[in-house]
Amino acid sequence: MNRRRPRRDRPTGRTGSPRRTKRKSPFEGPGRVAGASGALHKGRSSRADNSPADRHGAVVLLFLAGFVCLAGRTGYLAVTERDFLKEQGEARSVREVTIPVHRGMIFDRNGEPLAVSAPMGYAWVDPQQTTLTVSDIQRLANVLDQTPEVVEQRYRSGSKRFAYLARRLPPNIVRRVTEAQIEGVRIGREYHRFYPAGESTAHLVGRTNIDDVGQEGVELAFDEYLAGAPGAKRVLRDRRGGTVKDLDYVRDLDYLRAPKFGRDVDLALDLRLQYVAYRELKTAVERNRATSGSLVMLDADSGEVLALANQPSFNPNAWRSRGVHGVRNRAIADLYEPGSTVKPLTVLAALESGMYTPETEIDTHPGFLRIAGKTIEDPSNRGRITVSTALAKSSQVAISKMALAMPELAVFDAFQRAGFGDYTGCDLPGEDIGLLSAADLDKPIGRATLAYGYGVMVTPMQIARAYLMIANDGIRTDLTILRNDLRVRASSQPVFARRDVEAVGEMMRGVLALGGTAPKARPASYTAAGKTGTARKVNFGAYDERAHVAFFAGFAPAVEPRIVLVVVINEPRGAGIGGGAVAAPVFGAVAERALRILGVPPMGGSLASVQGRRKPERPT
Repeated sequence: MNRRRPRRDRPTGRTGSPRRTKRKSPFEGPGRVAGASGALHKGRSSRADNSPADRHGAVVLLFLAGFVCLAGRTGYLAVTERDFLKEQGEARSVREVTIPVHRGMIFDRNGEPLAVSAPMGYAWVDPQQTTLTVSDIQRLANVLDQTPEVVEQRYRSGSKRFAYLARRLPPNIVRRVTEAQIEGVRIGREYHRFYPAGESTAHLVGRTNIDDVGQEGVELAFDEYLAGAPGAKRVLRDRRGGTVKDLDYVRDLDYLRAPKFGRDVDLALDLRLQYVAYRELKTAVERNRATSGSLVMLDADSGEVLALANQPSFNPNAWRSRGVHGVRNRAIADLYEPGSTVKPLTVLAALESGMYTPETEIDTHPGFLRIAGKTIEDPSNRGRITVSTALAKSSQVAISKMALAMPELAVFDAFQRAGFGDYTGCDLPGEDIGLLSAADLDKPIGRATLAYGYGVMVTPMQIARAYLMIANDGIRTDLTILRNDLRVRASSQPVFARRDVEAVGEMMRGVLALGGTAPKARPASYTAAGKTGTARKVNFGAYDERAHVAFFAGFAPAVEPRIVLVVVINEPRGAGIGGGAVAAPVFGAVAERALRILGVPPMGGSLASVQGRRKPERPT
């Protein structure tokens, strides 16, 4: 029989009647909104659970919970992450920018400006943040007075974060760029060097490049002194990259720098004399159709460079117009065999040897001399002549015989003591020390040719230093381009006896006499002493009879000299080629003008006759 399974009694409630145990919904629990579980059981909703008041309360609770979370997060960031957030914010709006500084000025000895810095601007973009459209490029081109192709090329060729669009912009162009308000185009400030004297002082003063760094002359020699050091400051930028506000800088911020502006340089150069030298040299080079020329003028007392000119020259305000050819400072960089300009030094060695006096006679008959198959000759047979006449007439034969009679190294030693083969001390970059060698002096021909200026290479500046020694009674002094350079006095030392030097100086006056080789070198109103020189040039390993260098070196006045002057004309192609015909007239014209400018009384005159100019005090 079928037995039914006994029914288990269900749990009973308080009434004792059986009821099913209600399972707790996993969605129910403390803090749950009433009615949440009821929503899962259809048909068991209460009118009270869906009342508007309860729904409003739920919304309020949600907003309160969100506000509490937001306030908590804000407090956390304000306290714990404050420094980090400030740093990040400033990185997006505050920038450290460079404070440009101008270079120091360069002045002549009288305070005339030779190099000044003018404030300019530049336009730039950040290619990573700025995209210039075709329209933007066209507008920029119009504002900058450039072609769209140039502007686009600069925009494309910059780095990822920086590209120059234009530099050295004058204030009116800067204003136009600013007013154009082209998105992302920014303006910076820089300085541009300007040279008031232009070509006339170019080789001495030099130039800077587009970044205002010295490249030639004084600008290069004293670049660190002139340049200064840029500063730094913080600025607040707007979204266009423009500066909204300069923030306080330097104070309490040791990583920002105060600007240090460049210091000024006072040169020994006299701009009045420089103009005279430049004009006369340029005229001579053009008149003689020469390849180039140089002129150096020194103060006979101090060794200061009063004027320095070269042809061809260049305009430092637009130096690329002449190319590299005109930039070369030939007065200190070009080497020449000095020819007869060294004969006063040979005569000095002869007097010093004790074998000769100014009146000692030398037989030059028959007008030439053969040594080891080489012929040394004079223009004519002068027979027996004194040492004084030999120098005035520039006799090759007489000078060679004197050199051969002296000890082997006598002339070489005299050249060395005069400063050949050494720096002049002028501090100009690019100076060449020349070539002075004793290698061939064991041969008679080597000693003979050295005595009249072959086998030795010098610069015009070295010749000037040697003649300064003669003008200073045998005291050799370093040269300087600076005003009141104390190092010059410290470098002075006697290298020849005063008696011998005075005798040679007196002989050199005869060179400018009517019977000498350079009467055209005489200033109209002053005495002078000097020596001509004409040297053949070497081309393709041999002396070229068609290529010469013409020299004249000397000082004026002949007694108590005020200036030392050297003129070099390279490869003249006019009617004359010799130093007496080509270089001597330049010496005479420049010396005349220079001495009047310096207030030196002319022969038989007085200071009143020099247009009221006051004579400057002589250095002590």
